[in-house]
Amino acid sequence: MADPARSADRARRRQLREAYRQARPQAAVCLIRNRQTGKALLGSTTDLASLRNRLDFARSTGTASALDGRLRQAAERFGLGAFSLEVVETLDVGPEMSDAEIRTDPAALEALCREQLDPSLLV
Repeated sequence: MADPARSADRARRRQLREAYRQARPQAAVCLIRNRQTGKALLGSTTDLASLRNRLDFARSTGTASALDGRLRQAAERFGLGAFSLEVVETLDVGPEMSDAEIRTDPAALEALCREQLDPSLLV
C-alpha cells in the first residue's frame, strides 16, 4: 500500500522541479567598474544572479580568476574591492521566449548601450 505522505512529498518535489524549469533568470546589460581607474567592462548576461554570485565568490575568496580575463590584471593590482557591478539595463525573460532569444536579446541590447558610452571609459 502506498504511503500518502510519501506520495505528497513526491508530488511537491515534482511541482518544485517544474516551477524551477519554468522560472527564467533575469538577463541584463552590466558594467563592472574599476572605481580606482574609472574604466569599466561592458557586458551582457543571461543570468544576472549568477554574475553577482561570481563577483561575490571572487571577493570572498580573494581570487581574481572568477572574473573576466580582461579584469584580472587590474584586480590583482587594485584588489577585488575596487570593482563594482552596475546594472545598465534589465530584460524580462518570459517563459514564452526561446533559448535563442534569451541569448541574443541581451547581446543586442549590449551593442546599443556600447554605442551610447564613451569608448575611452571601456576596458
